Amino acid sequence: MDSPRFDRCLVIDDDEDILLSAKLLLGRLFRRVETAARPDETPAMIAGGAYDAVLLDANYARGATDGGEGFRWLGAILRADPGIAVVMITAHTSVAVAVAAMKQGATDFVSKPWNNDRLLATVANAAALGRSRRDTGAGAAATGSTLLGESPAMARVRSLIEKAAPTDANVMILGENGTGKELVARELHRLSRRAGTAMVTVDLGAVSETLFDSELFGHVKGAFTDARADRPGRLAAANGSTLFLDEVGNLPLHLQPKLLTALEQRRVTPVGANAPVDIDVRVVSATNLPLSELGDEARFRQDLLFRLNTVEIELPPLRERRDDIAPLLARFLDDYAARYAKPTRTLPAEVLAALVAHDWPGNVRALRHAAERAVILAEGDAYRLVDFPLTRGAPAIAAPTASPPESGGELNLDRVERQVIEEALRKNGFNISLAATALGLSRGALYRRMEKHGL
Repeated sequence: MDSPRFDRCLVIDDDEDILLSAKLLLGRLFRRVETAARPDETPAMIAGGAYDAVLLDANYARGATDGGEGFRWLGAILRADPGIAVVMITAHTSVAVAVAAMKQGATDFVSKPWNNDRLLATVANAAALGRSRRDTGAGAAATGSTLLGESPAMARVRSLIEKAAPTDANVMILGENGTGKELVARELHRLSRRAGTAMVTVDLGAVSETLFDSELFGHVKGAFTDARADRPGRLAAANGSTLFLDEVGNLPLHLQPKLLTALEQRRVTPVGANAPVDIDVRVVSATNLPLSELGDEARFRQDLLFRLNTVEIELPPLRERRDDIAPLLARFLDDYAARYAKPTRTLPAEVLAALVAHDWPGNVRALRHAAERAVILAEGDAYRLVDFPLTRGAPAIAAPTASPPESGGELNLDRVERQVIEEALRKNGFNISLAATALGLSRGALYRRMEKHGL
């Protein structure tokens, strides 16, 4: 069995059979699956700790089908934790409820009775999205705060956002991993005329090719095996709102014409349907690919690129806006000290100078993780440089090394790799993000290696 990829999940449903089934199934993804039969129990549970994902039933009262009660609790959950990923559980006939849920802030939805593989894929994508929001601070944007940073580079970004947001122009956000592309997308939506609805997000890097049509365009009941109910696609769910296409550069070339056609015609035809559905969406997309690669016809269609980047916003890496490091760090340290009930510590000038001089290859996401680790592990009245996980030669958590196993001079690569991963996990308190940074890997690559070695 695969090792769980995420930490905690909460399932809220008044059907004990549903709770049991979900707990058994989602144990493949989460180390802890908690359940609640009453939605009024959830605010205290949400306040008690961070969840990677929440599954919330849409209806509780006998005979109810409008999702009203579920929507009220969805709002309460999002107020308690604006960045949390909530997947609504709907009856198989409640397509309208599913669309309304996404417009009100749900990350996705699943229908009863569910298909196990689709449920796992849906919840995994939602949990990954929720974790990404926490890493970059995207949840803060949902509460109405603005982008942090007063450097000239961020002033230019903020100016572009303010000019583009009130229009319906499509926007493409460029930037390295960890620079906060989703945060910019949410700020564009917050300042737009569509701000009264929830932005709908789809991670194109996580959508399998076989599910692409169903996820983006929807399907009707009976369109294919396991199509047990009508399902609206993300484009239809975003009707009247903003559709955020994350990792658009990862969309395979042969699927790009389908997206282009839908955007040009402003209509979609669900799989198995006979008639198209009109859509009114404002598209914001993001990619970590440089323009040189996006300009390669063998990688990305130029007509789709022109459609997506009416306005282009490039997020600078943190190393190019060092003036922002100190205020960002102060904000993160204060936030995590409050979250973990830790004392406020001073940050000596020499420590701050070293942190500002660091290149931060993981950008704002890496800075946030460094602050979290420091708050958790620091001792005394002041932070020390060793409290912060710096790569590239800093003393805190340089990439771990492992001595070759004693096997008569014969090296076993798999055994060494496992030892290195175990050491990185131990040194970083089993924080996956920090261990991946120390090893020079992406989170996904580290998860794959952990699964390979049964860790």
